[in-house]
Amino acid sequence: MGKSRLEAFSDGVIAIIITIMVLELTVPHGDSLEVLKPLIPVFLSYVLSFVYLGIYWNNHHHMLHASRQVTGPILWANLHLLFWLSLIPFATGWMGENPFAAAPTALYGVIMLMAAIAYWILQQLIIASQGRDSLLKQAVGGDWKGKMSPVIYAAAIPLAFWAQWMSQALYVIVALVWLVPDRRIEHVLATKKT
Repeated sequence: MGKSRLEAFSDGVIAIIITIMVLELTVPHGDSLEVLKPLIPVFLSYVLSFVYLGIYWNNHHHMLHASRQVTGPILWANLHLLFWLSLIPFATGWMGENPFAAAPTALYGVIMLMAAIAYWILQQLIIASQGRDSLLKQAVGGDWKGKMSPVIYAAAIPLAFWAQWMSQALYVIVALVWLVPDRRIEHVLATKKT
């Protein structure tokens, strides 16, 4: 099966998720800058989640670009990833409305952890479908970012019940690590073309 439908569907779902998130930002009543102050936590949680969704979209695009075909298990693994990503607007809204509250901060981490695991499963199924010499396998190599992220999320979840600001800082750190462009797949694909 070709991969174009999977790419188009995934792009559409992620675009809808981002749209849902932005619609959760309510317009304040009033015309002074003071009315924006209560919205700062909501806006900051939106920015963090927007960055995360952008990171997933970008890496998903590169991962599929390195793939030749799509199998049934890959389709299901992709839906699994999209399921966890689709929960981000809920967790974002709850965390933004209750800044530094333990349960919303922990739930945000659970969703991030499950999305990271789902992404890893998808990546492993793509590699398995293409064999040990696949371009994706060569590109991800040791994948220190992919291994580090779930560990940090797993630490941040219980930490949310003792020091919420530290837990949220860990989420920001993971996002910043992934925000640095990861050129591994692009490099491997460019090398194979020459």
